Amino acid sequence: MRNDLTIYDNVADKWWTDEIRWVRTLKNLVPGRLSWMDRQIDWTGREVLDLGCAGGFMAEALDDRGARVTGIDPAAEAIAAARTHAKGQGRDIRYDTGMGEALPYADASFDAVVCVDVLEHVRDLAQVLAETARVLRPGGVFLFDTINRNPLARLATITMAEDILRLLPRGTHDPAMFIKPAELRRGLQFAGLVPGRFTGLGPRGITRRGDLTFGRLPLTAILYMGVARKPTA
Repeated sequence: MRNDLTIYDNVADKWWTDEIRWVRTLKNLVPGRLSWMDRQIDWTGREVLDLGCAGGFMAEALDDRGARVTGIDPAAEAIAAARTHAKGQGRDIRYDTGMGEALPYADASFDAVVCVDVLEHVRDLAQVLAETARVLRPGGVFLFDTINRNPLARLATITMAEDILRLLPRGTHDPAMFIKPAELRRGLQFAGLVPGRFTGLGPRGITRRGDLTFGRLPLTAILYMGVARKPTA
């Protein structure tokens, strides 16, 4: 089975324990993503939606930066784990169960939407982008990452990361759902957003535990991050 999203609920009770290598990999991606995203927006006091938040790694990092964070994900057990951890940390983060194709928020609710490790999984990419544009305020920022669609990306993310190194469970991704940057730019424009810069994301080092660390890379051939903005008028 490809694009198996049950994996997030299956490990929800261990999400914050650091016991599972692939979950640690997702956690290790957050600083690398934010090292670039922090340059695109001042998070302080901003209303931010973490779209596809899973167990809350990115949401809590955004909370640390002073954002007012809402997280949403279809994985109900992962959302429960996120709520429990946030409560234990004394964090005021709202978590909802829901789909990106039908966000349960009013128009112009957020200053920013963050969407990482999500777009290559959704059922209807155009609808998710349209919903993102709808809930963004004029001048709002959409920050995302996803996986390019080409043989190299398939080799790196499916053959190496899933099948050989087991950095992710087998079946996590369906390579047919990967998204070329040009396709995503067109989708953003169709949704009424103005695409900005895209940049690569990938391994930059290794921890003493043998886990990869991540950061910005110049090439977008495998993983890439990007920014788009909602026009002010």
